[in-house]
This record gives sequence, structure tokens and C-alpha cells, in this order.
Amino acid sequence: METGISWPWIILLTAIALAVVLWPRAGVWAQFRRRRETRRRALLEDALKHVLTWEQRGQDATPESLRGTLGASERRVIELVQDMEQAGLLHSSAGALHLSPKGERWALHVVRAHRLWERYLSDDAGMPLGRLHQAAEKAEHQLTEEKLEALEAHLGHPQHDPHGDPIPAADGTIAPLKAVPLTDWPSERPARVVHIEDEPDILFQQILATGLRPGMTVRVLEQLPERVVISDGENEHLLAPVVAANIHVAEPRRQPPRPAGAKRLTALADQEIAEVIEIGAACQGYSRRRLLDLGLTPGTRVQAALGNPFGEPRAFRVRGTTIALRNQQTDHIWVKPVAAADTQTAPQPEPAGATTA
Repeated sequence: METGISWPWIILLTAIALAVVLWPRAGVWAQFRRRRETRRRALLEDALKHVLTWEQRGQDATPESLRGTLGASERRVIELVQDMEQAGLLHSSAGALHLSPKGERWALHVVRAHRLWERYLSDDAGMPLGRLHQAAEKAEHQLTEEKLEALEAHLGHPQHDPHGDPIPAADGTIAPLKAVPLTDWPSERPARVVHIEDEPDILFQQILATGLRPGMTVRVLEQLPERVVISDGENEHLLAPVVAANIHVAEPRRQPPRPAGAKRLTALADQEIAEVIEIGAACQGYSRRRLLDLGLTPGTRVQAALGNPFGEPRAFRVRGTTIALRNQQTDHIWVKPVAAADTQTAPQPEPAGATTA
């Protein structure tokens, strides 16, 4: 009596195994090659972005600086630089790396993808500022020019990412950042935060902990070699100079003063009714359009309808509809509480039918 597998079965199983491994698009070998090519492309684009960043700072990138950024071995970096030179993306001179026009266009595409994706994650997904950079680092290598054009149109053609960095245009042009480090700003002179540097992360996290964001107005109260003390109008913050230098500021935008008693919608007490004054200038693009579409235009009455034991989102009554807003959104909306005598015709809260913004 024969035991084991017969030759026809052996041939069939071998054919199936070879198909699984060698199938042109879905096989194991094809998937391995795609993953390897994706990693190689990501490494190359990270290198291009590194050289561009250093050039924009007026400094020369080197194989050593590239090695530190990529976390790659010296041999791998040398091979990468040689591949990029052969592809016409950069050239080296006396140990310094310089992008060619072709390399600069590619690098700007990556930067454009990164900053538009950060804008999307912030405006549409509501992702906190501290998590944007890492998420965009992955997505920036997967966005084609066609996808970027569609994304930019969806976001309303924003000019800056959530950190305040200018977003390159489709033709590769990029507006200069007209700002100076907070350490160079005169004391007791109001300044508008226009950019927060997100690297290195340890300094970025210290800035985030203060609650400072682009668009806010601050004032330097004290500036000493060991500390910088600033005020955002509500709180004072003590920063090390190396941290303050990563906050870039400019002259405040001129705007009429807000009426007495004005406050952010976030501070509205439960069941309190107020009138919308404005949506702050720091809220731009899709986020601003979304709030306007919900009816939060100047003069509109809004009521804090329902509390939330978890803090957010909170329910608000606007134009006969209950909507849910997060603090990240309500922080941008300035309102003035309505006197009790003026609330007789104000909208009343309803327990159901909430719409999430």
C-alpha cells in the first residue's frame, strides 16, 4: 500500500507555492519589492527634505548631518548620496551637499505634501498639534501631485500649516516666513505668534505645554539670559531662551477691540446664552468654513445647551439646531454673553438631534 503524496499532487502544490511567491502583482516577491522600493523612496525623499531645510537656513548639509537625521549607517548614506548624484538630484562640493533644480522641485513636493497633510489632520480630523508631524512624516511619501491638488482645494487653499510654516505652491514657490524669534522681540510690545518650530520634539513639547499656538497675541514681560517670561493676556509663562527661540512672532494684525465681557465660546457656562462676535484669525481654511456653515456668524445667538461629563465635545444650540463642538473649535469663537432681559426670544436647548461638527 502506497503512502505519502503522489507526484501529481507534489507538482500541483509546487505550482501553487510558486504562484503565491512569484505572482506578478500580488505575489510575495512582488510585495517584498514594493515594500523595499517604498522604503528606498522614503529614505531618498527624507534626504532631499533634509538638504532643502539646511539650505533654507543658509547652512550646508553634509553626509554627517544627513546620517544624523536619517539614523542610517555611514556606508548607507554614502551609497544614497552617490545614487542621488547619479540621478541628478544633488551635487557635493568640499563635503557640502547642494540640491539641483530637479532635486529642489522634488524636495518641495515632499514639503508641500507634509504640510498640506498636517493641515488636513488638524482641520478635518481634529488631531492635536503635537501628533501632526509624526503622522504626516508617513503620509508625505504617498501623495501624488494630483492628490495634493484635490486636497488643497478641499482645504480651501491654505497658506500655512498648523505650525505656521508656509505651504509651497504647486509651482514650487514658497513664501518667506516674515517673523523673528521671540528672543529677539522687544519687551512690553505685543507680538503675534506666527510659527512654532516642531523640531526638536523635546522643545516643541514644552511649547505645547504652555498652550501657545499660532495666531495668539503675547507680550514679553522679562527677558534675561536664563529665562524669558511672557504673557498671553490670561496666563504668564516662563520659558528657557532655547525654547523661546523656537517661537517666531510678528506684528499683531490690526483689529477693532472686542467689547467688554467678550470671551471664548469654550468659557460659556451651561445654559448661558451669548452672541457671536467673531471667529479668530488663527482659524483658517476648512475649519473656518465648517464653523461658518454651522451658522456661527457674527450676530448669531448661541447657547451652551448640554454639558458633557467627559469635558468635550459640548453641545450648543445654534439657529434651532443642536451641534457638538470640541474645545479646539470653540477656542476660536469669541462671544459676548447676552443679558437675561434679552434672552426671552433666545433659542432653548433640545435634548436630542445633536450634530457633530
